[in-house]
Amino acid sequence: MTFAVIKTGGKQYKVAANDVIKIEKLDAEPGDVVTFDQVLMVGEGDAVTVGAPLIEGALVAGQFIATEKERTVIILKKHRRLHFDRRNGHRQRLSTVRITEILTGGAKVTTKPDEIAKKRAAARAEAAAAQSVTSAPAAAKAAPAAKPVKAKAPKADDAAAAPKAKAAAKPKAEKAPAEPKTEKVTKAKAEKPATEKKPAAKKAAPKADKE
Repeated sequence: MTFAVIKTGGKQYKVAANDVIKIEKLDAEPGDVVTFDQVLMVGEGDAVTVGAPLIEGALVAGQFIATEKERTVIILKKHRRLHFDRRNGHRQRLSTVRITEILTGGAKVTTKPDEIAKKRAAARAEAAAAQSVTSAPAAAKAAPAAKPVKAKAPKADDAAAAPKAKAAAKPKAEKAPAEPKTEKVTKAKAEKPATEKKPAAKKAAPKADKE
């Protein structure tokens, strides 16, 4: 049984005819023929040929099936006693390829595109586009436009209360600043009659020292 080791997307895969492998995302459409020219090893039974690093003239061909998202991988990061806890998810996009033939010695590829797979992919794309077009008007109908709000006419009571409100809104006249307290105190002191001061008591003369 012939097998080969190919390199694609920075990874190595051991493949054989009719193998279905999932590799890193390829830019292709369902049913297209894809080739891998980075062949590191080719073996058939006990005979093994190893490249240095690649084998000249070796080629692996296959049919592109689809590109889909894989299951969600949880990335959890946590540091104890530091209040650090992060939880994220990732879904990798991988392409599915069916290997059809392994060629050596510069042989040409005989694999043909899968027309049935191409028609199926085109029909799915058309159905998805039609569904998106039909869903857009339905969403517009589901959300009716907001009705314009009409301004209400003022009632009689409101009309009568309007002048009062305007009058109340006017600023009041500023009051004259009050006179300082010091002036009042001085005036009160001036009005009171001056009281006569009593004469100071005479001090007794010191007694003469007896001889």
